[in-house]
Amino acid sequence: MAHIERRVRNGTVSYRARYRDPAGRERSKTFARKVDAERFVVEVEHAKSRGAWVDPTLGRITFATWLEQWWATTTNLRESTQARDEASLRVHAAPRFGRIPLAAIRQLEVRAWVADLAGQGLKPATVVKAYQLFSKVMVAAVDAGIIAQSPCRRIPLPKVEQDEKRFLTPAEIARLASVIESRFRALVLVGAYGGLRIGELAGLRRAHVDTDRGTVTILEIATDVSGRLVSGPPKTRAARRTVSLPAPVAEELERHLATYARPDPDGLVFTGAKGAALRATNFRRRTWRLAVRAAEFDGLRIHDLRHTAVALWIAAGASPKEVARRAGHTSVKTVLDVYGHLYDEADVALRERLEAMFVPVGAAPLTDSCEPSAAQAR
Repeated sequence: MAHIERRVRNGTVSYRARYRDPAGRERSKTFARKVDAERFVVEVEHAKSRGAWVDPTLGRITFATWLEQWWATTTNLRESTQARDEASLRVHAAPRFGRIPLAAIRQLEVRAWVADLAGQGLKPATVVKAYQLFSKVMVAAVDAGIIAQSPCRRIPLPKVEQDEKRFLTPAEIARLASVIESRFRALVLVGAYGGLRIGELAGLRRAHVDTDRGTVTILEIATDVSGRLVSGPPKTRAARRTVSLPAPVAEELERHLATYARPDPDGLVFTGAKGAALRATNFRRRTWRLAVRAAEFDGLRIHDLRHTAVALWIAAGASPKEVARRAGHTSVKTVLDVYGHLYDEADVALRERLEAMFVPVGAAPLTDSCEPSAAQAR
């Protein structure tokens, strides 16, 4: 049973709280005030009864050491995701908390850290992502029984506003396709009308293209990870999909295959200038920026081709469910959150078409009227 000892040393009174942990080992902690020792004993016994007791010596491990251990046991992330998350934690969290014991990290310190990141001029989305990752690591420490609770509680975060999406018109798509290096003309068209991400374009293989039906099937993506090209299946089941293309785009893709792609089914559809696998970083630096500048679309990103495709689908009358399926989103909510304003515009256009069809009452004779005739009226 826990108890408290009064101690006097060199005229100073202290109180030692002695208790046994769930394994039966005796432990103690010293306080300057008896009331604090009593409160500690009550908390310890309560935690033991709930199975929530945490060995206080474990909390002495530093954040940097725990982060290293945590990464070693994290197996459910794609290489590209892990590389991105590692960079965020290394740049934003480790400098602030790396040498601090986990148990010594307080909620107020986390608040101050988030405020400092925001004060450095980082984008709100960057700050929120850094905090979410830090919180994830601290919650894992709670789950591992290292600390009793996470300091990431009720932390005010900067508001993340939706970036204004940039869309190209069909005429602007043609303009960009005409100025880019000819071997990437089909890539622009497939991206702008099919909505494929750059990793999906880079991982597309000949066997997954059906020019007769005008479809491409996304079963593989290729991404740059710390200078290495990593290929693998899409992240979600919804991302594994077949997308139909307009006939002119399918025809351009067929010409591309005949001119630039290897004939074997396993060959990549889009490759670099020398036939090597397409690396997004090199493509962006060596080809994309030059074409964007030539077309006078400064600031246009490769991912804006995907936004363009979604805008065209909506303009063509696609429902949110159809857009989600074609884009490979797992939820219709994502479509509405990001592109809901386009549906508002499409609704206005629909209303205008309905108004054009409207026939005013009395403007055309009725063959069968429900009004009683003069004879019937008598």
